[in-house]
Amino acid sequence: MDFQHRAGGKTGTGGVASWSESNRDRRERLRQLALETIDLNKDPYFMKNHLGSYECKLCLTLHNNEGSYLAHTQGKKHQANLARRAAKEAKEAPAQPAPEKARVDIRKFVKIGRPGYKVTKQRDPDSGQQSLLFQIDYPEVVDGVVPKHRFMSAYEQKVEPPDRKWQYLLFAAEPYETISFKVPSREVDKSDKKRFWTLWNKDTKQFFLQFSFKADQRQEPYQRDLPRPPPPAASQPPPAPQGPPPPAGPPPAGPPPGMRPPAPHGPPPLQSNLPTQGGPHPPPGPHPPPGPPPPRGPPTSMPHMPPPPPPPMMNFGGPPPR
Repeated sequence: MDFQHRAGGKTGTGGVASWSESNRDRRERLRQLALETIDLNKDPYFMKNHLGSYECKLCLTLHNNEGSYLAHTQGKKHQANLARRAAKEAKEAPAQPAPEKARVDIRKFVKIGRPGYKVTKQRDPDSGQQSLLFQIDYPEVVDGVVPKHRFMSAYEQKVEPPDRKWQYLLFAAEPYETISFKVPSREVDKSDKKRFWTLWNKDTKQFFLQFSFKADQRQEPYQRDLPRPPPPAASQPPPAPQGPPPPAGPPPAGPPPGMRPPAPHGPPPLQSNLPTQGGPHPPPGPHPPPGPPPPRGPPTSMPHMPPPPPPPMMNFGGPPPR
């Protein structure tokens, strides 16, 4: 029989492997793979009987060697039995109680009202930063309790409609009620202990908190940084004009020749008994009354003025004049 020229065969080879040979080779490869991942000494279902063969206690199957058992563990039957056994054990196992959480004792106090407070607005003279100083009085605070504080966003509270321009600063200490202050929603400067600090005075039972807002570049500079105006000068007399005096204007024009000046209107000027500078003294005693004022009419003599013509005669139905 020619084994070299069969269909599918190659010259120099042993010929095409049969189905049994392929199956045996596949089982050997699975055994080698299982030996790398499975330790038979730790397998609870692997057992060697008195006949020298091997048994699977889970599937109740017999195997002639270890390779056969390892190939069986990779099969569908053994994997299905493993899943069924795991589900049965999980169902029959007692429910384990959940681990207990650490208990925290909640102290209950009867609220006695709101504490007194005082708020002071400040401004740093060096940097111009605005700051707030809070003083909260807790005269009847519980021994061992230190007041606490925190900032709350406008969207955390449910009392007022939220507004992103504002935030809230809360203070709490038992047995007083929690109080809050509405402050601008600006960034707080916590870079320095001088800008943000707290103090609890145990003797006076007062809690202090001071914080500063960060300087806003868009704001106007502080008045201290602006140049100060010069002080007002003392009142001094105006300086004397230098140079010769300006020339006097032309004298006022008088009345035309031949015309008398008009008389002044109003009462005549009063005469004073006081002496005038550079003049004689008036005689003592009563003075005669002033004379009548001149008549207010046209001048008596108007040279080169012809008399006005007579008015025309009007005839009203009578004979003409002769």
